[in-house]
Amino acid sequence: MLYYSTNKQVKEATLEEAVVKGLAGDKGLYMPEKIKRLPDAFYHNIGEMTFQEISFIVAEAFFGDDVEADVLKEIVYDTLNFDTPLVNVKDNLYSLELFHGPTLAFKDVGARFMARLLGYFTKNKKQKEINVLVATSGDTGSAVANGFLAVKGINVYVLYPKGKVSEIQEKQFTTLGQNITAIEIDGTFDDCQALVKSAFSDEELNTKIKLTSANSINIARFLPQAFYYFYAYAQLERQNKNKNVVVSVPSGNFGNITAGLFAKKMGLPIKRFIAANNRNDIFLNYLLTGCYTPKPSIATIANAMDVGDPSNFARILDLYKYSHNAICNDISGYSYTDEEIMKTVAETYRETGYLLDPHGACGYQALIDGLCPDETGIFLETAHPAKFLDTVENIIDDKITVPIKLQEFMQGEKKSIELTTDFIPFKKFLLSR
Repeated sequence: MLYYSTNKQVKEATLEEAVVKGLAGDKGLYMPEKIKRLPDAFYHNIGEMTFQEISFIVAEAFFGDDVEADVLKEIVYDTLNFDTPLVNVKDNLYSLELFHGPTLAFKDVGARFMARLLGYFTKNKKQKEINVLVATSGDTGSAVANGFLAVKGINVYVLYPKGKVSEIQEKQFTTLGQNITAIEIDGTFDDCQALVKSAFSDEELNTKIKLTSANSINIARFLPQAFYYFYAYAQLERQNKNKNVVVSVPSGNFGNITAGLFAKKMGLPIKRFIAANNRNDIFLNYLLTGCYTPKPSIATIANAMDVGDPSNFARILDLYKYSHNAICNDISGYSYTDEEIMKTVAETYRETGYLLDPHGACGYQALIDGLCPDETGIFLETAHPAKFLDTVENIIDDKITVPIKLQEFMQGEKKSIELTTDFIPFKKFLLSR
C-alpha cells in the first residue's frame, strides 16, 4: 500500500518510507491510499476472538501488502502481550482500561508496534543509524522510550516541557539511559513539537543524519491504536450490549481518536465519538464554528492533553474530505476545567469506587453529559491514576497504591539535557551526537 501526504505536495511513499520518514517532505502527515472495509463475517465472529487475533486481522488490512504474514503476526502478538479490559463503572458506562502495558499508558501499544516494525525495516540493511525524535506532553515519551529501549541502530530523543509533566512520567524516560536521551525544553509541549517539525524540515540536518518521529504523526505509531476499538466492541458483543455504541476519547494531539475514526471507516459499528478536552478546546471550537484556530496551550492537571495545535487534525480533515458537517455527524465535543475534572474524579470515586485519572475523567464526564438513554458508552481510561499521584491523592484525600512498575521507575536517577525553544542549539546538539 502507498501513503500520501495530507498536503499532497510530494509523491506517495511506501510503508517503509512513511515509517522511516515520519513526516512527509511537504510537512504533511501520511495517510494510507485506501482504508479497507473488513467483511461482515469478521464482525459477526468478533466476540469469539482474542485481542491478538482481532488485531492481526486489522493490522493485515493496513500492513499486509508490505510485511510478510508470519512477521506481522509475530510483531502484533509480541506487542499485545497484555490485556485491555472493559470495566463496567455504572449502568451503561464502561471504562476501557488501556494502562496495563509496560508504562501503564495507552500509548504502549503504538510505541511497541512501531519499534518492532522499524526494527524489521532496518534489520540487515546497510544504512545510517535512525534517530527518533518525539515530543511529549506526558505519556508519549515514556511509552516510546520504553518501547525502543536497547533497540539496535536506533537512538531516541524525547523532548518534553520543563516542569509540565508529572514526576512519575518524567522518571519513566529520564532514567533509562542507553539509547534514550531526554531533552528538557524551557517552554510548552507546542514548543517541543515545533522543534521536532523544524528538525524534519531542515535540509542540512536531514542530509547528515536520518530522522523519524514516534509521535502520533508517524503512521506506524497511531494506526495500531485502532486495535483498542475493535477489542472494546468485541467485549461488548460478548455481553450482547453492542448496540448504539458511543466512544468518548480524552483528546490532546488527536492520534487516538483518529485511530478510532479509521476503525469506523473499516466498518466497526461505532455510532459516534466524543472528543473530550481539557481547557485546550481548539477542536471543540472548530466543531462549534467551523473555523480551526490554534492557540498557545494551557497547562492543566490533565497535562497529556495540553495541546494547542493538535497535529492529527490534518488527518481528520483529510478523512472527511474537509467537510465540517460530516465531521460533526461523527464527532461531538466537550471541554472541562481543572475544577470540573477534580469534581468528576472525587464524585466517581465516592459513588462507584472507581478511580479515574484526570484524562479519563474528561472522557467519563463527557459520557455523563452527552450519552442518550438508548446508547452504551465507552470511555478510554488512558493512564493509571498513580502516574498523577499527588494530583489524584489530593483530590480524593486518600492514599492510592502505586504499582510496582512505577515504583521501579521512581528509584532511578533523572538525567536530561536542558535546552531553550531556539532551534539552532537543538540542531547543533543533534549534529554533535
